[in-house]
Amino acid sequence: METSTILWLFVAAFGASALGGVLGMASGIFIVPILTLLFGIDIHVAIGASIVSVIACSCGSAAPFLKGRLTNIRLAVVLETATTLGALSGVFLVGIVSTSFLYGLFAVILAVSAQQMLARRRETVDASPCDDRSWATVLRLHSSFPDRTSGKDVPYRVGRVPLGLSLMYGAGLISALLGIGSGVLKIPAMDTALRLPIKVSSATSNFMIGVTAAASAGAYFVRGDIDIDVAGPVALGSVIGALVGARLLMGLPAERLRLFFVVVLALLAVQMLLSALGIDLPGGSA
Repeated sequence: METSTILWLFVAAFGASALGGVLGMASGIFIVPILTLLFGIDIHVAIGASIVSVIACSCGSAAPFLKGRLTNIRLAVVLETATTLGALSGVFLVGIVSTSFLYGLFAVILAVSAQQMLARRRETVDASPCDDRSWATVLRLHSSFPDRTSGKDVPYRVGRVPLGLSLMYGAGLISALLGIGSGVLKIPAMDTALRLPIKVSSATSNFMIGVTAAASAGAYFVRGDIDIDVAGPVALGSVIGALVGARLLMGLPAERLRLFFVVVLALLAVQMLLSALGIDLPGGSA
């Protein structure tokens, strides 16, 4: 592979992972179209490289998010069980449910999620007393995060855990059926159902997508879909891009970050609607 191609792969992965790191989404949803459209790489090799990118992105940004106390690890472990079960269920349903129907349903879900997130663009702290019998209290999921603007710790409460688990199961199910990343559904679910601050949602989602991608990386490696010549520069660019994305996330105002994510959701909703109508566009995995 030519040196110039390796350099451009690095640059592409850097940009995609920086954007994915800011949003807490899998960078594969950006990297796969870039690799297939701009570099002419086979879709299976592109997806294999994107999975490596997602793992690198998650690992690269994990340290800054953990140091900044944005990631709720206990919540991530609880939610990941539901997402994994949903993904396993989706594997058994592949070929049974109409793909065009799923794309249409996904477009509607994204549009509704964007509307809900836009409605909550001004975050408020829940000051109501804790319910000692709630799942979040029993599992000790409530936490706090440092606000750079005020210089103080902002406490937050995790609400409606059963609803959040149901939505996470659905996210894993749809992602497995469509072969796309579930990160784009995890953040709206955490934002709408659990009422988390947008930065906590993004950081926790970024932690979760690495676990999900690691589970499927072995299968792609065994099948020979991970090309080291492609995955190498992509992984390197992803690590550096993820670190930059993590820094940007911690410094961005919550309202601007929320609006940015709403725009991305709207664009993805349009892409899913076009796919439902039979206008295929390259998609990502992980």
